[in-house]
Amino acid sequence: MSLPIITPGEARRRLADGSAILVDIREPIEHAREAIPGAKLHSLSTLDPPALSAMGGPNAPALIFHCQSGMRTADNADRLRACRVPEAYILQGGLSGWKAAGYPTSIARTKPIELQRQVQIVAGLLILTGLLLAWRVSPLFLGLSAFVGAGLVFAGIFGWCGMARILSLMPWNRTPA
Repeated sequence: MSLPIITPGEARRRLADGSAILVDIREPIEHAREAIPGAKLHSLSTLDPPALSAMGGPNAPALIFHCQSGMRTADNADRLRACRVPEAYILQGGLSGWKAAGYPTSIARTKPIELQRQVQIVAGLLILTGLLLAWRVSPLFLGLSAFVGAGLVFAGIFGWCGMARILSLMPWNRTPA
């Protein structure tokens, strides 16, 4: 069973009058890069049902959950509902829907871009490099493109991406202690 959906306009009204709290379920690196002002971070990877339950107690404001597009929130609605908050919603369109409605976000351009986008950039560059080297140097460099393509297929099937794991260890992706 899913959570009800609330429009960005209605969410903004409820946030302004104090009858709701906005909860960002994205990862800390995503939240650090761009966030809706006032949103509380409770990422899915470290979901703490008692903490969320305490935020949305019997007389507390409603919780409005959001991610980037609304898909991740909808896919995890059962986990969020298990936090046992009396009134909870999914923000329609997530952060993207909020921005499309013309509402402000805080952007920290000095923070790294999301890990998924980093993987897409690196994978694309490796594939193009393999193709260019195969064209200019030796056809054996097609193996680089094939290797990266196989890695992406593996990541899609098994949900584990070695490139993402390596990129997450890079200094720009580490959160300060």
